[in-house]
Amino acid sequence: MGEEEGRFDSVLFAMAEQHPGGVPDLLATIAAFLNRKTDFFTGGGNWEKMLLDIFRVEGNKANAVAEEKKREREAAEKRRQEAILKKKKEEESAMKMKDSGAAITELTDEEAEKLQKEIERERKAPEEDTSTSQPLDDTEDDVDEKEKGKLRPNSGNGCDLEKYRWTQTLQEVELRVPLNVNFNVRSRDVVVKIGKKTLTVGLKGQEPIINGELCAEVKMEDSVWVIQDKNHIQLNFEKVNQMSWWDRLLTTDPPISTRKINPEPSKLSDLDGETRSLVEKMMYDQRQKEMGLPTSDEQNKQNILKKFMEQHPEMDFSKCKFN
Repeated sequence: MGEEEGRFDSVLFAMAEQHPGGVPDLLATIAAFLNRKTDFFTGGGNWEKMLLDIFRVEGNKANAVAEEKKREREAAEKRRQEAILKKKKEEESAMKMKDSGAAITELTDEEAEKLQKEIERERKAPEEDTSTSQPLDDTEDDVDEKEKGKLRPNSGNGCDLEKYRWTQTLQEVELRVPLNVNFNVRSRDVVVKIGKKTLTVGLKGQEPIINGELCAEVKMEDSVWVIQDKNHIQLNFEKVNQMSWWDRLLTTDPPISTRKINPEPSKLSDLDGETRSLVEKMMYDQRQKEMGLPTSDEQNKQNILKKFMEQHPEMDFSKCKFN
């Protein structure tokens, strides 16, 4: 039907082009043709009704097409608005999560396997170690007044507390939190929020086991957590400042003696040359201070002064005071 209706389109287009007045002029030409060459107006028929019926049919077709196009436009606009609203909500949710410090990252299989290797040493230890780190012995020769009362670092250079255990390297902190429940815990059962300098860990519907301020900033985007042994939460986060040891996990925790930290040689070998040299220098200076001996910088100054005095024997340094 469509092809049959359009078979005169080319002729009518040609005619329309000859009528600068548009449709009214074209209709006037057709009406004049019917008047001159037919009895359309005088043949006894109701030509007005005939015209209205024909034009109503075409008008209804045009309205139906226009209505369908309108619905399509409205549906497309609705989909566009829904997409904009969804994107806006996602952005607001991401921003809210970032502002509230709720950075939770699920591990991939590859990351989980790597993390599993790192915690093998934990599984070799007793399943439940409820002991806590002990204070330094005041009778030790190398304990000065400032260190008295501080806790001795555990084997991982961190601290064993009543509710959790944490260890550290210069770059990372590892935290293990027992949940003390008799059922297999799933991720939906726990609450873990790692902020730039805040931490919340616990079970949903219960008081948090950990809820406080970290002693230093961590990289939220590199923080991960997993459920271990079905009733423990293990967290790993990377330090922002990777040139200093933490003396506690939370600001409210008792401090450990960072002077007693003794990083494994294998950990030092993992560092690049410049960083390793700096760390070794820090460790050397720390040991020198503990023994009341000059640090590497002080030794260097003394060597420069000694060399200068040897080069200038004519000068009298007996009354000089050197700091």
